[in-house]
Amino acid sequence: MAIRNTKKEKRLPSYYSKELTEIDFRKHPELYRVGKGEQGVLMVEPYKSEILPYWKFKDPEAAMTSSEKIYDLFIEYLTQNDFVGADIARKFLQMGYTRARRYANHKSGRKYAKNPQKEETSQGEKEARTKYLLPNEEDPVKAAAAAIFKQKWKSAKENSYYQELMENHKKNHEQQT
Repeated sequence: MAIRNTKKEKRLPSYYSKELTEIDFRKHPELYRVGKGEQGVLMVEPYKSEILPYWKFKDPEAAMTSSEKIYDLFIEYLTQNDFVGADIARKFLQMGYTRARRYANHKSGRKYAKNPQKEETSQGEKEARTKYLLPNEEDPVKAAAAAIFKQKWKSAKENSYYQELMENHKKNHEQQT
């Protein structure tokens, strides 16, 4: 059964038995699930609080400083055999790439605009239902920032020790549930 986050009413992954923010994953790595892409990156503590202050993608200089620091944390977690920390650092690198790419493609950071036409709902309310893809106007500064994060993300993702730890984590913890 999925639990709900009462603050935002978003569904949390059903494989967690309590709200993610209440779990200290350093003490309980067995509760961590890798998930897809960037899933859980902003909820998994204490790693979120350790990495988030360094996550910047405003321009290539910020991206370089940020990605290097986050990659250093990734390596530090690996040296401590801390797969969860390494995975969250890898996810921050991936998220740096995807967010910078989104801003490179769309100045507002939004991919979609709501349809200006209003539709009537079953309750008689008018609301926008359809979203339209906004035009792609590439920002070369954000594109350069994205490329920096992409390189670090690939390095982390392809790290052989990281892959070994991930395989072991999945075998030892995720197969049991």
